[in-house]
Amino acid sequence: MEKPDFPSDYQQVMPYLIIKDAAGFMKFMQDVFGAKEKARHMRDEHMIMHGEITIGESVIMFADSTDAFPPRTGGFFIYVTDADAVYNNALAAGATSVTPLADMPYGRSGGIKDPFGNTWWPTTHVNPKADTIGIP
Repeated sequence: MEKPDFPSDYQQVMPYLIIKDAAGFMKFMQDVFGAKEKARHMRDEHMIMHGEITIGESVIMFADSTDAFPPRTGGFFIYVTDADAVYNNALAAGATSVTPLADMPYGRSGGIKDPFGNTWWPTTHVNPKADTIGIP
């Protein structure tokens, strides 16, 4: 399959979330994951019609939900330098625990659900020789 043409500052596949309180989601992502705002296009003075954040080289797109577009959340596996710190920062920022932090074959990992309905699995890679995350 031939690689499609797309802008160099985007990856080929990007999640697109439809959530309640997109501005709150952007702040949560900045506070917990160090996300940077890439774009914000407003529907009106309160609603984000299209937003983009970056974490490292990854882009996440999102928008405020409407009657025509109800919330559509997602689940994300994310590598971080300190899973314990990110997990605890997420809880302090309003997330809830899905699974406690634990040492797994693929790294130190735990699950959280953000206040917007998305599930995150912050993971610190602790075995640099591992080729996979250990999922068959």
